[in-house]
Amino acid sequence: MPEKVEDLEVTIGKLLKVAIRRRWWLLAPAFVIGVGACVAAMYLPNRYKSEATILVERQRVPERYVTPNATYDIRETLLVMTEAILSRTRLLQIIDEFGLYREQRKRQSPQEVVDLMRPNITIEPMGKGPQSRDLDAFKVSFTGPDPHLAQQVTSRLTTLFIEENLRSREEQSAGTTSFLGDQLETAAADLKRQGGRVRDFKMRYLGELPEQQQGNLEILTGLHMQLQNTMSALGRAREQQVYLESLLSQYQDISHAAAPASGTTGASPAETIRAELTRLRNQRADLLARYTDRYPDVVKLDEQIKQSEALLAVVTKAAESATSGAGPGKSNSPDSVAREATMAQVKSQLEANRLEVQNLMADQKQLESRIEDYQRRLNMTPVREQELADKLRDYNLSKQNYDDLLSKKTQSELATSLERHQQGQQFRIIDPPSLPTKPSNPDHVQISLGGLVVGIAVGVALAFLAEVRDHSLRDEKELSQFFAFPLMVGLPMLLSKVEERKRSRAEVLEWFVGATLCLLIFATEFYVYRRG
Repeated sequence: MPEKVEDLEVTIGKLLKVAIRRRWWLLAPAFVIGVGACVAAMYLPNRYKSEATILVERQRVPERYVTPNATYDIRETLLVMTEAILSRTRLLQIIDEFGLYREQRKRQSPQEVVDLMRPNITIEPMGKGPQSRDLDAFKVSFTGPDPHLAQQVTSRLTTLFIEENLRSREEQSAGTTSFLGDQLETAAADLKRQGGRVRDFKMRYLGELPEQQQGNLEILTGLHMQLQNTMSALGRAREQQVYLESLLSQYQDISHAAAPASGTTGASPAETIRAELTRLRNQRADLLARYTDRYPDVVKLDEQIKQSEALLAVVTKAAESATSGAGPGKSNSPDSVAREATMAQVKSQLEANRLEVQNLMADQKQLESRIEDYQRRLNMTPVREQELADKLRDYNLSKQNYDDLLSKKTQSELATSLERHQQGQQFRIIDPPSLPTKPSNPDHVQISLGGLVVGIAVGVALAFLAEVRDHSLRDEKELSQFFAFPLMVGLPMLLSKVEERKRSRAEVLEWFVGATLCLLIFATEFYVYRRG
């Protein structure tokens, strides 16, 4: 370890001796290059950078009320907007507006002038992370030869970004609304066509539709009840017909013979009418147990009972007259006239009964036909239900699509109105374009320090090269490396007083010049640093 320390001290000592010996090789390049770099830096044209910060402001109306239809990746949008604003047309307008690059425009083409301007414009995102949702703001800056001009150009660029954002969002929102409107018209036409198919199907198979099944069942039940009532009425009418025919036959027998022959076992007309009255009254009592006295069948029975009672009174009177001894020769007696009138009335009732039977039979056939038709409808209902389900499925899909598009179009119209009123996402300037007081480039301090470092490096290289090419022997150790014989005697340098004075004056002059050069270097660097 002590040997390493000793070697290090020897090496440092040699380097110091070389530095002292080659001091002018080190100092002269450092002075020339360092001061030259400072002077060159001071003569380089100053350029000033103006910056503005634009905030990406979110939609002011909550999204639960209005859903934006111009939502996009803000980073990609910023990239697209940058390409649009830095286009050749836009930049040429700015160059003409502010009179930029006048000398260059005289010698170069417009495209070359635009290429000169683009590197001076910087767009710097200021998000919290690489994701688009983290982009909160971005900076716009322009570097120019004049601070006021740089500020004006930066202000113009920020205005272009704000206007471009509003225009692009409004155009995108309006385009979305227009597209949804076209799709809504197509969906409305399709919905109308599907609705027409469903309507035509329902009109074609009216009465066989699933929603009419319950009504058809109720109607069919009512028709069955009507048929049952009609058949009951038909049975009663036929019984009445048999009764009237029997009564008419008996009256005809009475007309041919004033009194019934002895030994006749047939029932008299009065007994027949009484039996019919009993049957009618019993039937009326059964109907009153279920219906009121205004029920049509009850009213009809009441009419038949009145007629039968009137016939019974006539027959009873005729029988009494026959019993009192009226002979057969008295055909023109009042009793004969009464019997004739009664027979005419019975015939009239029989004719009415016949018409009633015909009407009831016609009603029965009509009811049976209607029952068959409604039964057929009920049988076809499952088939129509399946066919209608297919058509309704297409109709419901079209209606759902129409409703969705209508809802989206309504939301899109609200979003478009929001963008037109500038209530959506927009850019807002939070830091207006700055007025630079110091040039952003060139960096005079950096250039001057760089020149000094380069000068020192050149000086070191020259000193090393001069030392390598110098083969002089400086001390006893170097002498012993070249000669094998030992050193016998050493002679010191003997100078005269004149030579000593000259040597002393030369050393003082060297120290003065060296100190002056160093002071000049430091003074120049300090001046550049203070000036910025």
